[in-house]
Amino acid sequence: MNWARFVAIVIGAGIVSSLTDWFFAGDWIHRRYTYPEIWRKGDEARAIALTSPLPFLTCGVFAYVTARLGLHSVSGAVKLAAAVWLIGPLPLILANAAFMKLHRVFVASYATGWLVKLTIVAVAVGWLLR
Repeated sequence: MNWARFVAIVIGAGIVSSLTDWFFAGDWIHRRYTYPEIWRKGDEARAIALTSPLPFLTCGVFAYVTARLGLHSVSGAVKLAAAVWLIGPLPLILANAAFMKLHRVFVASYATGWLVKLTIVAVAVGWLLR
C-alpha cells in the first residue's frame, strides 16, 4: 500500500465527507426538520470540535479495510461502501428514528449523507489506492 496516497485519501475524503455531513444534516435541515426538545441547548462548538475528527476516522478505516481486502477498483470499493452502509449506519439511524422523535426528512437526509460519505471515500480509494 502506498502510504502517501493513503494519507491523501484520508485527508481529502475526510474534508469532503465533513462537508457532506454539514450539507445533509447541517444547519438548514437541523433548523427546519428537527424537534427542539431533542437537541441540547446552548453552544454547539464543543460538540462540533469533538465530532469533527470522526469523518477522518471513517475514511481512514474504510480505506485501510478496502486495501486489506484487495479491492482496487471503484466498483468493488463502492459495493463495499453500500454493504457497510446497509450493515451499520442505515439500521442504526432507522432504529434511532423508531425510538426517538426524529423528523422523517432529517432521518432520510442523515441516512443519505452516510451513503454519500462512504461512496466518496470508496471512489477515492478506487481511483488512488492501487
